[in-house]
Amino acid sequence: MFTRAVELTSKSGKSRDLSNAINEQVVPILKKQAGFVDEIVLVSDAERDRVLALSFWKTREDADRYHQEQYNTVREKLQHLSMSRSYPC
Repeated sequence: MFTRAVELTSKSGKSRDLSNAINEQVVPILKKQAGFVDEIVLVSDAERDRVLALSFWKTREDADRYHQEQYNTVREKLQHLSMSRSYPC
C-alpha cells in the first residue's frame, strides 16, 4: 500500500467547494487509474482554508504513473479553488 498526501490551501472561504470538487471531479478520474484503492478528503476545523487529500494506491509505481499521466489534469481542475503541494508517503 502506498499513500499520496496532497495538502491544499483553498481560496478564502472555498474549502467546502474544494472538497466537493475533489469528490465530484477528481475521484472519478482516480477510480479509472490502475492500482487506485481509495481517497479521503479532510477539511481542517482549525484552519478553515486547509484541505488534505489522501489517495491510497496498491504500489508506489501505480501512484507514480498517475502522477506522471494525470496529476496535471487534476491540478488544473482545482486551480480556480486552491494551491496544492503533493507529498508521497
